[in-house]
Amino acid sequence: MSTEPVIAAVDGSEDSLRALEWAADAARRRAAPLRVVHVRQYAAWGQTDVLVAGPPEEETDPVLDEARAGLGDRAPEAVEYLALEGAPGAVLPELGTEAQLLVLGSRGRGGFASLLLGSNSLAAARDAQCPVIVVPPPGREVHGEGPAEPGPRVVVGLNVDSPDDATLAFAFTEASLRGARLQVLAAYPWPLQTWSAPGQLVPPMPDQETIENETWSLAEGFLAPHRERHPSVRADAEAVPGDAAGSLVAASRDADLVVVGRHRRRLLAPARMMGSVTQAVLLHAASPVAVLPPAPEGA
Repeated sequence: MSTEPVIAAVDGSEDSLRALEWAADAARRRAAPLRVVHVRQYAAWGQTDVLVAGPPEEETDPVLDEARAGLGDRAPEAVEYLALEGAPGAVLPELGTEAQLLVLGSRGRGGFASLLLGSNSLAAARDAQCPVIVVPPPGREVHGEGPAEPGPRVVVGLNVDSPDDATLAFAFTEASLRGARLQVLAAYPWPLQTWSAPGQLVPPMPDQETIENETWSLAEGFLAPHRERHPSVRADAEAVPGDAAGSLVAASRDADLVVVGRHRRRLLAPARMMGSVTQAVLLHAASPVAVLPPAPEGA
């Protein structure tokens, strides 16, 4: 059994209870302990305008009681329930330092009903040091063609100009755990846009088939070492034109999971950033989305 737990964040919302079910299944697949956490932001003893006699007493947490009752016999063998105090947007990302997965729902109990992604889920996906799984509500519609064939399927986005090994490794592992096919989408820009000064000769444009074949060839090269480590996983690389986010969202229909990477910190942009593709997938995908922090430099 792995010593690092799968952590599920709950707040009593339907989204968080769906995320708890996903986390319990992930813990069983990994033979890992499950930790169910409720971050209580408005505890009475923590409010400056409320007088209390002495430190907070041990008390039952209705949110954790509901989570415990909801799991019932489906709970993994090793499970603990933990109530924490603080701002969820700050506490949840910190939990990632001691977890192999952090699982949340798209939205919690607060905020506006029209929001597609809550602030706490956004903060965790952007800042946590472990993979973050965001589970969307059911019935989210996506446009585009459905899967080419039935069966369990994990989707991963691959940027051939800047591939991240951690993202591919996680996708292969997840596909292996689920006995699923891995669909690898590598987007390339099309149609190409060129700019030239007046009177300047425009170089000949490569045709789409050439760019598509080159993109596919690069993707196959990046997948080779992972295929050796996971020979049971069937990984199909696809070169797709145009919008990477749109292709990933379309592929999320009936998928078990979509895996995307987070931007690496840069010298002129030291803050953590998810990237526009990852954020769009989080907002619109019909399946759960895994957001991977980038592999450490030099790894």
